[in-house]
Amino acid sequence: MKRRSYQKKNAGAALMLSLWALFVLSAMVMSWALNIDARLALNGNASRIMEAEAMACSGSEIALHPAVQPGSPVLRGGISRTQTYEARITGEGGRLNLNWLVAGENPGRLELLRKYLETQRVDLNERDHMIDCLLDWVDPDNLVRLNGAEIDGDYRPANTLLARVDDLKRVRGWEEFTARPDWSADFTVNSTGPIDLAWASREMLLALPGMTEPLVDQFLMQRRGPDGLDGTEDDAAFKSIEDVRVALGFSTEQFKQLAPLVGFNDQVIRVVSIGRSSDVTRVVQMVVRKSGNVPQLITWKEL
Repeated sequence: MKRRSYQKKNAGAALMLSLWALFVLSAMVMSWALNIDARLALNGNASRIMEAEAMACSGSEIALHPAVQPGSPVLRGGISRTQTYEARITGEGGRLNLNWLVAGENPGRLELLRKYLETQRVDLNERDHMIDCLLDWVDPDNLVRLNGAEIDGDYRPANTLLARVDDLKRVRGWEEFTARPDWSADFTVNSTGPIDLAWASREMLLALPGMTEPLVDQFLMQRRGPDGLDGTEDDAAFKSIEDVRVALGFSTEQFKQLAPLVGFNDQVIRVVSIGRSSDVTRVVQMVVRKSGNVPQLITWKEL
């Protein structure tokens, strides 16, 4: 009887040990399977990121071709339903070139900047402070303007032109303005200089002499076409700045007031290309001088 009881106890212990070993083994198998699944997911996501980047770069390369114009159908495409690109070309000249505005302290250009800041609801005294500080930042001397700022404690103006738009964040008086969302949308340091009337925003146009809201809105309706967007297939086909003058309804004499501040079809363009692979999106932005058969890359970044 004792021997049978002992054998039963041993059998029960062996069974418990077997069940425990099975439990541990099952846990190890599940852990291994989950790890493999996680690695596969990571590898799959990495592949989609790479594919999305490749699609974005494909769109930007197509946009650089000399024959490709804003709104061209070839700016949208892909290699499958889940791997696509969509590129958009806009004129960099439609933005305010900060270095062009302050170069030589031209009164007309500075008034253009002052008027633009007014359209952005910047107070009069604040506008004077911002512009004088910007002039003190770029000029080579250390003489302080009435509303400006030179060396003061940790504040050290560069005494040179801006290398990039983000340098404006370092200029005294511009802190509040550069904290706004999309504050830099209308600024550049890469265009030729004069405001390109084929691409200027509503705020930019309103900052120009002689412009009124009804006039600007009517011009934009004509320029953008039925879809209300710049850089699409239905845009008005202006062939010269004379066509723009006629569209604005300005006489030749009236247009002379604008002439020193405006241009047409600046050769510097901005390309924003969106690449997609399934649910992954990547965006590439380039600023390019597109003249002749060999475009010149000015800046490139991934957004």
